Amino acid sequence: MTSITVQLEDLKAEALHEKARRYGLNAEQFLMASVDDLVGQPDPDFDEAARRVLSKNQELYRRLA
Repeated sequence: MTSITVQLEDLKAEALHEKARRYGLNAEQFLMASVDDLVGQPDPDFDEAARRVLSKNQELYRRLA
């Protein structure tokens, strides 16, 4: 596992701790959940390209089915 260190302004750090507390988490747990959510989101460019390919080949897929 890799560790990443970031520096936050005091006000941002306090806001982070407060949000984490609201969810019953510590700051590290809250950040991990946030990063997992962010990284897990699909790339909009990939989604658009996949839609174009699927749309373009829709007839072919219908025939193969």
